[in-house]
Amino acid sequence: MRTIPDLKEGTHRAVTTGSLPNGKPVVVNADGTVSVVAETSVSTSIPAGSEAVFNNATTTFISAAFDPNTSGKFVVAYRDSGNSYYGTAIVGTISGTAVSFGSESVFNSAATTSISVSFDPNTAGKFVVVYQDDGNSSYGTAIAGTVSGTNISFGSERVYNTGSSPYNSIAFDPNTANKFIVAFQDGGNAYRGKVAVGTISGTSLSFGSEYLFNPAATTRIAAAFDPNTAGKFVVAYMDDGNSNAGTAIVGTVSGTTASFGSEYAFNYQATTHSTEYISLAFDPNTAGKFVVAYKDAVNSNYGTATVGTVSGTAISYSTKYVFNSGATKWTSCAFDSNIDNTLIVAYMDDGALDYGKVVAGTLSGGTLLFGSEYTFHSGATAEVSLALDANTTGKFVVAYQDFAESEIGKSVVGQIAYSTTNLTSENYIGISTGGTYADGSSATVDIIGTVNEDQSGLTAGQSYYVQTDGTIATTPATPEVFAGTAISATSLVVKT
Repeated sequence: MRTIPDLKEGTHRAVTTGSLPNGKPVVVNADGTVSVVAETSVSTSIPAGSEAVFNNATTTFISAAFDPNTSGKFVVAYRDSGNSYYGTAIVGTISGTAVSFGSESVFNSAATTSISVSFDPNTAGKFVVVYQDDGNSSYGTAIAGTVSGTNISFGSERVYNTGSSPYNSIAFDPNTANKFIVAFQDGGNAYRGKVAVGTISGTSLSFGSEYLFNPAATTRIAAAFDPNTAGKFVVAYMDDGNSNAGTAIVGTVSGTTASFGSEYAFNYQATTHSTEYISLAFDPNTAGKFVVAYKDAVNSNYGTATVGTVSGTAISYSTKYVFNSGATKWTSCAFDSNIDNTLIVAYMDDGALDYGKVVAGTLSGGTLLFGSEYTFHSGATAEVSLALDANTTGKFVVAYQDFAESEIGKSVVGQIAYSTTNLTSENYIGISTGGTYADGSSATVDIIGTVNEDQSGLTAGQSYYVQTDGTIATTPATPEVFAGTAISATSLVVKT
C-alpha cells in the first residue's frame, strides 16, 4: 500500500492513480492509491472488425459458443459440405476486433445435421456437441471436445436417442457441475418433443432416460437454463399439435431425471408455421426471467420477442415486441452478463436484401425496448449463430453462412455500447480537497466525519449520493453510495 501519513484526523493522504480534481468523490484502489470516481464509455461498433472465413465450402447447421472460462476463445460447429458433409468444429480466437481460426477438426465422419454446441461453464476448455448422425440411422448423438490453444481433441460419440433427432438444442446448468440437457424431436416416436439429461466426466458422456415434454410433433426447439436457479430450465418450441403455436415449458433436473410443468403458448394462431426460428435466453441478472425471439408468421413474419417470467413451473408472458419490421429468419439471441438487462439479437433480415443484422434490447421488468438495427454483413446471410464473450463486456461474435459467396462460413466481431464505473458499494472513501492533483502525486482526501468545503450549489440539510460519473446528486445511483449531508451551499459532511 502506497500511502503517506494523515495530515490530521479525518484527512487522508495517498498517491493518485490518474489526475484528481478538487472537490470530487474519491475511491481507494486495490493497491492503496486513490482515484476520482469516473465512468468509461465504449461506443457501439457493428461490425467492429473484418469478416473472417472459418470454412471455404458450403457451411450449414452452424452453432457457435464462447468458453466462459477463457477470454476471447470460442468454438464454431457446423456441417462441412466440402468434406463429405462431416460434422466439423474449429476454434476461434479474438484479439481486439480481429478473429483468427485454428485448424478444422472432424467430430463425426458422416453426414451430420441439427448441430448444437455448448461449453461446460464449470470446466475451462470443455464443450459438448449434439447432432443428428445421418451415418448412424440419424440417431441423436453427442460428443465431448477439449480445446487446447487452437486445437480440439474429442472423446467417443455417445447416442442419446435411438431414433432420428432433428431440432437438437443443448444447454448446460451453470449451477450443477458437469450437468446438461439435450432437447430434441424424436423422429422414432411420432416426432414428439423430448429431453435427455447428460453428464460429462472428462471426455466421457452418459445419459439418463428420455423425458417427454410435448406429446405432439415438435419443431424449432430451443433450450436454456436459468443461471440463477439450479436445475431449472425452459424449452421453447413450435407445437405442431396445437396449431403450430409458439410454446414454452419449464423443466426441472434432479440427478438424471427431468420433470415438467404445463405448456404455455406465447404465440398462438391457427396458421401454418406460425412460429419459427426460435431462440431463447435467460436474463443472468434476474431469476426466472427469459426472452424468446422468433419469426412471427401471425404478424407479417416480423422479428418478434416476448418476455417470459417463471414462477415455480408456471410461465407468464409480456406483450410482444417487434425488433425487425420485416420478414426475419435465423434468429439467435443472448444476454450480456456484464451489462445489466441487455439482450442482443442477430438475424437475417428477409425484408432488406437478406442482410445479416444485429439489434440490442434492454429488459426492464416485463418491458423490452429495442434500439437501432445494425448490419453485420451487407449481403445475403443465413445460418446465423450469435455468441457473447462473458469475459469481455459488450463483445460478441456472429458466425454465419455468406449465401452470396458460395455459402461459405464466416464470422465477425461486434461491440455494443456500454459504460462502466470504478465506483463500487465499498470503495468510496471521501472527497478530494486542497486543489487538483496530477497522476502519481500525493493527494489530500476528506474522509468520514470531515467537512469538505469545496462544493457549490448544495442545499443545507439535504442528503447527497455519489453518482457513477463522479458527480453528487440527491437521488441514489446504482450502486447506492451515500456521499454525505450538506450543511451549506459549499460544505458537505462526508459520510460512508
